Amino acid sequence: MYNLPKIEPEAEEVIQFLKTEMNWKDIYQSILFQRLISQAAAERGIIVTSEEIEAEAERQRRDKGLEKASDTVAWLSEQLVTIDDWEIGIRNHLLMHKLRLALFGAEVERFFIQNRVEFEQAILYQITVNDEKLAQELYFQIEESEVSFYDAAHLYDINEARRQKCGYEGKIHRWAFEPHIAATIFGSSPKELIGPLKTDKGYHLFLVEELIPAELTPQRYQEILNNMFQQWLSAELEWGMRSSP
Repeated sequence: MYNLPKIEPEAEEVIQFLKTEMNWKDIYQSILFQRLISQAAAERGIIVTSEEIEAEAERQRRDKGLEKASDTVAWLSEQLVTIDDWEIGIRNHLLMHKLRLALFGAEVERFFIQNRVEFEQAILYQITVNDEKLAQELYFQIEESEVSFYDAAHLYDINEARRQKCGYEGKIHRWAFEPHIAATIFGSSPKELIGPLKTDKGYHLFLVEELIPAELTPQRYQEILNNMFQQWLSAELEWGMRSSP
């Protein structure tokens, strides 16, 4: 067995390791993002109080089942961080959350309304083949109940993973389809056979199991909010780098 030295790695050693593992760019970008967040929050007078940090720390302890203070200390020791490190991380997280809401919280609903159609979803099955004639034959066979959609997908779909699931695609957003495909799918009725429709991937048949209307759920609200904030961060970072001497 090797006797490893019981010392902490030097900062330069950590950086060099991250670079050799091709992780340095992501870490470097995250550090710059945190600088932007701190600066933007300070400009807007956004702060995080000690009470908010304590409440979030307590929530994390409950989630992890850390009932006693000694349990928390042991857990932090396993993570190789101190209580101060932990609280700084909590502060940064809360600061980001507050800034995100301050910048875009009031815009999410308007964005959703303007783009509602793109958030529609469909639960569907698909068959894709390379040959137009085969696609047309399968359409007629399914229509005449000579073969089920699911058996046809299992036999003929060119996508192996989907073939094993008898054509099941799952829940798909409208924006994931080409416009003419989306218009046809979301203009159909459940259990209606659709196709053949041509794309650069082949000839497609679809069977819609359910159409799901767009709804601004708490989860979707957070997704839109996060996307807006990430786009803002990326744009600010790019502008800052361009304007640097």
